[in-house]
Amino acid sequence: MNPATGATWGICAVSTTAVIARPFRWPEAIWAVAGALLLLLLGLMPLAAAGAAVAKGLDVYLFLVGMMLLSEVARAEGLFDWVAATAAIHARGSTARLFALVYATGIVTTPFLSNDATAVVLTPAVYAAARKAKAGTLPLLFACALIANAASFVLPISNPANLVLYGGHMPPLRQWLASFALPSVASIVVTFLALRWIERDRLAGTCQSEVERAPLTTGGKAALAGIVTTAILLLVVSALDRELGLPTAFAGLSTTLAVCLIARSPPLPLLKGISWSVLPLVAGLFVLVEALQLTGVIAWIAQGIRDALVDPAHGAAAAGTILAFASNLVNNLPAGLVASTAVTQAQPPQLVVDGLLIGVDLGPNLSITGSLATILWLQAIRREGEDVGFWRFLRVGAVTMPLALTAALTARLLIG
Repeated sequence: MNPATGATWGICAVSTTAVIARPFRWPEAIWAVAGALLLLLLGLMPLAAAGAAVAKGLDVYLFLVGMMLLSEVARAEGLFDWVAATAAIHARGSTARLFALVYATGIVTTPFLSNDATAVVLTPAVYAAARKAKAGTLPLLFACALIANAASFVLPISNPANLVLYGGHMPPLRQWLASFALPSVASIVVTFLALRWIERDRLAGTCQSEVERAPLTTGGKAALAGIVTTAILLLVVSALDRELGLPTAFAGLSTTLAVCLIARSPPLPLLKGISWSVLPLVAGLFVLVEALQLTGVIAWIAQGIRDALVDPAHGAAAAGTILAFASNLVNNLPAGLVASTAVTQAQPPQLVVDGLLIGVDLGPNLSITGSLATILWLQAIRREGEDVGFWRFLRVGAVTMPLALTAALTARLLIG
């Protein structure tokens, strides 16, 4: 390994470690961007390559902007409070039932709006539900975080990482369901059972069911209509094999403007409430991964995939498992981009590609920085005054993720 390659690997490793550890409690974006800038300042990466890496994330940025707009306008118009009160009432005093309701809502939200939407849109409502019902917040918040990834390969639009891994060209829906319906069920069920067992003591008590539910305002109804419309729009756009970013951003902006007109309120306060730092975080991660690609890591990974083709079933399981854990080191979006490029070079059978997709989607349930959805989840709960550290999440993820990953990969291999 030459000195430049070693330095590049070192900077990328330190940057990703800092994103995970958050020294001085600084935001994750600072460390990702600092690492990218250091690569440029030391001449380890051409400026043009860094610009191209940032540009690769354009569709993801637009997608996130649209989802964050939808979330903020829903919060401002009381939609989350209304959903929270409804959940608390239907729990009928059972914390375990409230937990199951939250998980079931995530099963519906994630496939049709993506795992990022579950993190951005559902998490504030879940936190509000826990507060209204006077139930413990962490088990419910963990349910929200884990289902966001566990259900993220039900449909092609369920996770932006799916689009990245397949290079924006998704298989037909019938083929997708044939490959991933059974693994998705296995992932969702095993994750639920494992998390329910881990949090069994906290879910054994009762919660308050007699909570006040204010009528949903006209603006709240408009925000809900915007979210439902966005889900339908994403399904249509995905069926047409188009990128999702621009339609999502348009839907989020349209909903925001419509609600502001109905409520006769300026949009600026809404824009100030959005966690914009997630955009430079994603851009920085794309730059770091591009730097690794320049060191020849893609060719090495592609050769590893070719070597695994002697036994495609074993290769699919191994590739999915390795990528699942690797996604926690650099985030699953950049990891999916690396895997996509390696797949293009290696041309493995579909079974191996499907194994990689399960790994890149489900693996991030191990740690707080494994997926963008989990980072968005963290930002959402921090905004409410809650926080979950790396080790606290890992204690849950170390049990739930390997079990669900094994179940999902096994289910995919059984299909053949």
